Amino acid sequence: MLAAGKSTRIATLAQGLPKPLMEINGETILARNLKWLAQSGIEEAWINLHYRAELIQDRIGDGSQLGLRVRYSHEREILGTAGGVRQIASDWKDSLVVLYGDSLVRVNLNLMQQEHRERGADVTIGLFSRMQHPHTGLAGGTVTIGPDGSLTSFNEGPGAESSSLVNAGLYLLEPEAIERIPPASFYDFGRDLFPQLLASGAPINSHLIDGYCLGIDTPEAYGRALRLIEEGSVRLI
Repeated sequence: MLAAGKSTRIATLAQGLPKPLMEINGETILARNLKWLAQSGIEEAWINLHYRAELIQDRIGDGSQLGLRVRYSHEREILGTAGGVRQIASDWKDSLVVLYGDSLVRVNLNLMQQEHRERGADVTIGLFSRMQHPHTGLAGGTVTIGPDGSLTSFNEGPGAESSSLVNAGLYLLEPEAIERIPPASFYDFGRDLFPQLLASGAPINSHLIDGYCLGIDTPEAYGRALRLIEEGSVRLI
């Protein structure tokens, strides 16, 4: 679980809280995500920390009240999305689920894992469609995919609006992909790792979520999330 960000864009609402500790309908985003992972069969979760780390540790503890074991990785300097995972998982031997701690993304995770194994992918990226799924306008990279669901391009920055399929901030990673991340360095999934993997011909699979993607990274996105829930477009689980 990635939770090291400085909450800069939502600071006016967060009032000093890390984004993952902001509440949606009386429960923190982070707690909702951890409970969902536990319900999906995950037994242990790592959380990377930097900004106001003590607040997250105090609130979440060892995770037992949420149904799983939680361990922490402290970053003295922020390492980026991929760099943070590299620090946590340098000796990982199995598939790793990566989820952004300031988003509520819901998908049949067991089905996503099964598809990931069957396709023999190094990476599977969860996607949502701007046209199909409830979302808050998450500023994620857009992708294009082939007929078999394999990734053909990943775009961030200028030109990223060229596709309606958007990175939902949910990944399955094999150790082979994690080893491509340089240790102790700032490294990003969208800007660094995924383009590198595509250029090398590594198999990257996509999985279209069957739920919703509520990125809570700005005051506007937070407001949209609350409206989607209030009007019934999103049913929290």
